[in-house]
Amino acid sequence: MKANVGDRLVLEGTHVGDPRRVGVVTAVRDDAGRPPYVVKWLDTGHESLVFPGADARVETATGPRQAGSTVPE
Repeated sequence: MKANVGDRLVLEGTHVGDPRRVGVVTAVRDDAGRPPYVVKWLDTGHESLVFPGADARVETATGPRQAGSTVPE
């Protein structure tokens, strides 16, 4: 998974009834865009350091990228 500042990180709920969370990536610590990311959550405005799992995806202007994707970017 790779992200840039300004991309959206979407976390799908892992259990029935869990909400989807969407946040904006505000900082990427790795030069290659790999996790962890600092994310500002749209629902609460809280910022947190996130190590995204398999239920996460990055949405950019060019479309979503899936966790573990092997497609070159």
